Parts: sequence; structure tokens; C-alpha cells
Amino acid sequence: MTQVVFAILICITLYFGILFVKDFIKTKKEGKLEKGNFLALGLSGLITNFLGALGIGGFAILMAILRFFKLSEDKTLPGTLNVSCTIPVVVQAMIFITVIKVDALTLFSMLISAAIGAFVGAGIVSKFDEKKVQIGMGIALAMVALTILLGQLNLMPVGGTASGLYGGKLIFAVMVNFVLGALMTLGIGLVAPCMALVCALGMDPKLAFPIIMGSAAFVMPVASVKFVSKGVYDRKASMAITLFGLVGVFIAVYLVKNMNMVVLKWLVIVVLIYTSINMFRAAVKNKRKKATS
Repeated sequence: MTQVVFAILICITLYFGILFVKDFIKTKKEGKLEKGNFLALGLSGLITNFLGALGIGGFAILMAILRFFKLSEDKTLPGTLNVSCTIPVVVQAMIFITVIKVDALTLFSMLISAAIGAFVGAGIVSKFDEKKVQIGMGIALAMVALTILLGQLNLMPVGGTASGLYGGKLIFAVMVNFVLGALMTLGIGLVAPCMALVCALGMDPKLAFPIIMGSAAFVMPVASVKFVSKGVYDRKASMAITLFGLVGVFIAVYLVKNMNMVVLKWLVIVVLIYTSINMFRAAVKNKRKKATS
């Protein structure tokens, strides 16, 4: 099954990569490349992809850097974020799947369910009340973070060492990952919820990384092809972030692979709390927007 996952990822990524490189070369020859600083853009990609591979969502951080330092125009940000992070995310997924061994059936089932959720479930979930979803996710993530924290303090058992899920647990995980894939259409990242899911079902927290990165890797190339085809992205920024981002990925993957389990669980707690707070903040912003509109 791992070979099947790799074959699919390689095919869709190659198609995207060819379109991206051809468009970049064509634009450069025409002298129409954007004026952003290549090195500054590259360093932002290295930092954010490094953090992303550690499980700390790099998407929002990258957007903040690009906007704060005015490295790219706002109108092309959605396309730039997706296109620039596609190849690093796919590489993350392939490395994590190779170096961190997950039960093949568990991995493949959860990847497919997230991908289907992102496409089939998008229309349904996008109609949900975004504020209520954000509040609910914020509470759930905070509760899981508290549970893991209590386990770290030896106040209650948490997590486990299982390399896969079976029976009812696998069915439950597939259903939840389908929903998480669909929730990505609301801008809710997969990282923290998937970590929470893995820990709650008694799996080794490290196993969240190939599942998370693999789920994102199945979705991003397809979305990015649309941005490239329509030309609604910053070509220079995307190329710089892609190249430097790959360096950040390799550094982070090495750290995750060799990270002590106690340290990793503390990292998971930080990620969950950080994401939970962001959920509540997003819900408050949505409330203010509705009040002023």
C-alpha cells in the first residue's frame, strides 16, 4: 500500500511540478517576474516549512511574514501559499512515510478519507456555521491538550505505542479524518486535530506526522494546479519558498525522527493549545465581522 501511496503522490506532483516550472521559466524569459527579494522569500520558506514539518502550522506564519514584510501582494496570497508549499509538503509526506513506520492499512485509509473529505465533503461542511465549528474545535483541542498534559505529569495515562488501528477504532479514525479533510475548506488545519485523534486512540504521537503530511500532500498539488493554470500566484515567491523550504523540511524531519517521546508530547501540547487559542480568536473575529456588517 505504501508503494501505491508513493505512486499516486509522484504522479500528481510531477504534473504540478512541470506546469509550475514551465510557467516560471516562461514568465522569467518575458521579464515579468515579481520584484520580491529572492533570499528574503527563501528564508521565510525555510523557517515556515521547518515549523510545518514539526507539526506547528507554517501556513498562517508564512502568510503573516509575507504580509508584514510586504514580500508578496495580498491578491495572490492564496495561490502563493498553496503553490509554494506543495512540493515541500509532498516531500515531507514521503520522508515521514518512509522513516516513521505506520500500519499500512491505517495510513492508506486515513489518507484517502482526508482527501475524499476535502473534495466530496467540502460542499457540505462549507455550509456549517464557521464560528460554531471554530468554538467546538477550540474546546475539543483544549481538552485533548489538558489530557496529554495530565499524562505528562503522571496524573493519568495517555497515548500509547500502537503502530496501527483496527476494527472500530480504525473506522472511527477514518470517519474523523474525513471530517477533518472537509474542515480544511473552512481554513481549519489538519495538524493539531489529527495529533489529538492519534493520541486519543492510543497510537504513538510520532505516527501523526506521516498521516498529517500525507493527507495534505494528497490535496495540495491538485489545488495548486488550478492556481498555476490561472496565473493567480507570485511566481518568484513560490519558487524561492519551494527551494529553501525543502532545506527546512529535511532539518525538521531529522529532528522529529530522533526526538525523545517526552519532548514530542510536550510539543504536541504546545501545538494543541496554540491552535485552540487561534480557533477562539478566529471565532471572535467572525462575530465582530457579522456585527459590523
